[in-house]
Parts: sequence; structure tokens; C-alpha cells
Amino acid sequence: MTWWNQFPSTLKGLTWIRLLASMGAGGVIYMTPLIFHQVNLSATQIGSGLTAAALIGTLARLVSGGLIDRGFNCSWPVRTTALLTILADLLLLKADTYGSYLTGQLLIGMATGLYWPAIELAVPLSCEHLSSSRGYALVRSADALGISLGALAGTIAAWLGVIRWVYLFDGICMVVLLGLLARNPLPDEPNKQQNNNAQINSNVGKGNAINSESKSLDWLTPLLPLLLVSLVSTGMLALLQSALPLDLVRGGLQRPPLSESWSGGLIAIELGLLVLLQWPVGRWLADRSLQFGLGISLGSFSLGCLLLGCSALWPGGLILIVAAQLPMAFALAAFLPTATEAVIEESPLEHRGLAMALFSQCFAISAIVAPLVAGQLLDRQGHGMLLWLLMSGLCLAMLPLLKAIKPRYRVDMSNKELQSQS
Repeated sequence: MTWWNQFPSTLKGLTWIRLLASMGAGGVIYMTPLIFHQVNLSATQIGSGLTAAALIGTLARLVSGGLIDRGFNCSWPVRTTALLTILADLLLLKADTYGSYLTGQLLIGMATGLYWPAIELAVPLSCEHLSSSRGYALVRSADALGISLGALAGTIAAWLGVIRWVYLFDGICMVVLLGLLARNPLPDEPNKQQNNNAQINSNVGKGNAINSESKSLDWLTPLLPLLLVSLVSTGMLALLQSALPLDLVRGGLQRPPLSESWSGGLIAIELGLLVLLQWPVGRWLADRSLQFGLGISLGSFSLGCLLLGCSALWPGGLILIVAAQLPMAFALAAFLPTATEAVIEESPLEHRGLAMALFSQCFAISAIVAPLVAGQLLDRQGHGMLLWLLMSGLCLAMLPLLKAIKPRYRVDMSNKELQSQS
């Protein structure tokens, strides 16, 4: 308990909230396609529901980030997320038609979009004396553990023949989450009133408003390299969830196809490694530069993809696939907290809500685009060798962009710009 007691009470409360949210989501994410396959929905219908959820989530992210920038407390989007998720769970628990399935997915997509910008911005607000980089390492560890536990709960429910209980489990997690928020709301920004006054003063003159609007986009340009790197990295995450299982069961040029149970076992290895690595890797990188953390993540992604691509050329390619799980898990453990910290350090305080929403959009865009592109390559090639080799090269091609990623603002909510370093 000495390790746990080193963290501020507000950060510990936030960590419990993220653990609960991830536990509920873990079973829903991995079991929903199987559930609605059982009610004879086509793969196209199931895929369209997931795509619709991702699309509405992109809009909800912008709304959430914009509201926070206007002074809304981070608790409100998270509370709304919990209520929308409970409603979706009740609907999906009994859904047996495409219409009810699609409605449930839209509610989940909206809930997810509202959740992420708010819950990520709550981390530096909750760290007190602790560095935000260590805070992100902690909460990302809770995310990884929660997803793994949720996926395990879903697997047990499927084995017992009550697979739809994942929605009950998710709903219970959301009810407990609401109780935690009622007792300990997420903290406010210390300059919330200052932001509100600045917004009022900005309406004094039309000319000043126009000038302010033109300058308001200046903060976005330095963020673009980070967003491009994040698109590639989140694309890798989407491919590991969608393309890798399909590639495994299809087989490679020489590698024989694997059974569904073997494929599921490899995914479980990936999740387990991420749980074990997330805190030590995140803590290790907390004392190092953003460029180093993102660079080692891209390098590990590239190595993992290279191993996956080469596995198609060897009858014993399963060995390379197992070996690829370690650099892939290491890459995810390095990317998730480092990239989130980079968004905070590269964005002025008054735009951090929208900046976090744009970063969160990378996950949504990847969830839409990456599976579609990968599906086309897999169908044309019959295996995933070209896909993984292309992704390996793309990860390496992102490395030069890291030169433009550096801390620009203090994370202590003072909104002071750091001195540029030559």
C-alpha cells in the first residue's frame, strides 16, 4: 500500500473511475460482435453499427472538449457518459433487430466521445504535487487492467452461456461510477473564472474579436505533427484489434491458419503484457523527453509489424507472432501516456479541451479507416504480409516528425509558455 499512498487522493479517485469505466467497456467491446452474430445480423450490419458509433463519437468529442474550454467541470461529460451507457446497456441487453442494435451503438459512441476529452483533462487537474506524466502512467495502467478484466468477464460469460450479461456488468460499473462522482467530483480548472471573464471581454469590439479569432488558431499548428504521429499509432491499435485476428485465422504464404481459440489466446497475451508493462514503462518514460517516448514507441511498433509480416513466410511463423506481442505491448505502453502528456504540454490552457478532443479523434478516425483499408489489403492479398510491412515502414517514416514535438506550456495550470530552446 506504500506505493498506492504516494498518489494524491484526487488522482486515486480518478484512477478508480477509469478502472470501472474500462472494466465495463472491456466486455462490451470484445463481445458485442459475437452477441449480434448470434442473432443472425450480417457482418456488414455489425460493422456498420461500429462505424456509426465511431462517427457520432467524433462529434461528441468536439462537443465535450469545447464545453470544457468554456468552463464546464470535467465531471459533467463523465456523468452524461455513464447515463448514456446505462441506457445503451438496457437496450442492447434485449436487442434482437438491426434497428435496436444500431440505436444502442449510437448511444455508446456518443458516450465514448463525451468521456475521453474530459477524463484525460482531469489527470493534470488531479495530480497536485505529482507530475502529470506520472499521473498519466497510473491512469493508463488502470485502463489496461480494466479492459483486461472486462474482456475476461466477457469470456467467462460466454463460456457460461450468458454472454449478454456483459451489458449488466457494464451497467453496474456505471452505477458505481456515478456514486463515486457524487461523493468526489472531478476537480475544476483553477482559472475557470478567469476564462469566463476573458470570454466576456472578448466581445467588447468586433475588430478585437476578429483578431482574437485569427490568433486563436495559432496554437493548432504546433500540434499537427503530434496528431499525425498519433493517427499512425492509434491506427496500429485498431489493426491489432481488427486485422490481426483475421490474419491469424486466414494464415500466411507459408504459415498455416490458426484456430479461433489460438487467435483469442494471442489477443489475451497482448492484453496481459500491456497490463504488466503499462506502469513500469510509463513511469520510466515520465522522466524522459516526449521525443524519446514517442520515438521508442514508433520503433517498437515497426519491429512488431516486421515480425508479423515475416511470419507469413515461414511454416513456423507462430513463433514470430508470439515474439511480436512484446514489442507491440511495449509500444502501446509507451505511446498512450506519452502522447497524452504531449497534448497537455503543447496546448495553451484555454484550448486544452479542444486539443484533447482532437487527440481523441485520432482513435475514432483510426477505428473507422484502419479496418476498412486493412480489409481491402487482406482480401486482395489473401494474407497480411503486405499490410504489416507497410505499417512497419510507415511507423519509421513518422520519426522525423518528432523533431517538432516539444513542451511549449507549463502543465501546472499557470498557462505560461516555456522559453523556446534552440
